[in-house]
Amino acid sequence: MDLLNTLVEKGLRRESPTREEALAVLATSDDDLLDVVAAAGKVRRQWFGRRVKLNYLVNLKSGLCPEDCSYCSQRLGSTAGILKYTWLKPDEASAAAAAGVAGGAKRVCLVASGRGPTDRDVDRVGKTIEAIKEQNEGVEVCACLGLLSDGQAERLRAAGADAYNHNLNTSEGTYGEITTTHTYQDRVDTVQKAHAAGLSACSGLIAGMGESDEDLVDVVYALRELDSDSVPVNFLIPFEGTPLAKEWNLTPQRCLRILAMVRFVCPDVEVRIAGGREVHLRTMQPLALHIANSIFLGDYLTSEGQAGHADLEMIADAGFEVEGAGTTTLPAHRADALAAAGGGCGSPAEAGGGCGSHAGAGGGCGSHAEAGGGCGPCGGAAAEVPAATADARTDLVAVRRRGAGTDLAPNA
Repeated sequence: MDLLNTLVEKGLRRESPTREEALAVLATSDDDLLDVVAAAGKVRRQWFGRRVKLNYLVNLKSGLCPEDCSYCSQRLGSTAGILKYTWLKPDEASAAAAAGVAGGAKRVCLVASGRGPTDRDVDRVGKTIEAIKEQNEGVEVCACLGLLSDGQAERLRAAGADAYNHNLNTSEGTYGEITTTHTYQDRVDTVQKAHAAGLSACSGLIAGMGESDEDLVDVVYALRELDSDSVPVNFLIPFEGTPLAKEWNLTPQRCLRILAMVRFVCPDVEVRIAGGREVHLRTMQPLALHIANSIFLGDYLTSEGQAGHADLEMIADAGFEVEGAGTTTLPAHRADALAAAGGGCGSPAEAGGGCGSHAGAGGGCGSHAEAGGGCGPCGGAAAEVPAATADARTDLVAVRRRGAGTDLAPNA
């Protein structure tokens, strides 16, 4: 297939495909799916070998968010039956993080619901970062706290944070259909503040909200323009009690094509399969590892993930290996650029090297959520659903709410 040969050649040169080529990937047929995965796999192996980075989510503060992101189970007005609690103490968060590190996680992602942190919140998270790093040698820490004010990214960096996650989630053109309490530009500004402070920028998207192929391509090119080191790809979890509860638009094949498009547009960045992979990829998750080089281990913010031992077995059975703490995640050219900018994640330093991404239930942040993960928008008024997704099997999936009605600790 000439298209795929061209995309592989461009990916190996770190050259961006054209928009038409990116759209063509999303339009490929199921008959061509394995060829698409194999082509994206060549680009993935060029820059990341057969390594899989494991990330672990710690939900510092759950529920009661004042933002109205349509996809989010923690949004203003949500009736989803989720865990709700205020800030974890540093020792509680550190204990939760230790469980993930023991399971092989290289990065711990600290997520808190809300529009954005106060200065007091930043101090609180700083102490949590210090506690985690004191008790877990070599671990990377990514913060995901929502919209940042001036100076807050620098303070998080000084406290030991390696990265900051804030997802764009969808295209600029459709963002207003997803949320009204903040803007697309607010999100862009926060990613840029993290970058300027020397933090590894992590920013991704949510697929499955009824968006068009053009919307998906728009947001992925925007992420490339922002030069994010890691791009979490979330697949909407339609949570009951949210405006998008009925948006079941994805099939495993559609998810694989989306991941492949992201890999071709962003060939040398950490592509993470984030929230919703278990629900939408299902038995085709191992194929996705040939495209993405990073996943979350364990549960998400308000939904259950696949059992950790099952993830580790899946990685091994698919012929991949868990990335060790002493290995640099990013290719040398990106790791060196990050180190030169003052970032502590990406170079094979004592911190365990590697730069990845963070995030939560799908990698959201701040007002984020988990239904689809990440913070951002996810759309109420949706565009026409592509024909390729019309046969989504909602009878095959079930959203499992994490710890609802219990005192279950985060990711216990």
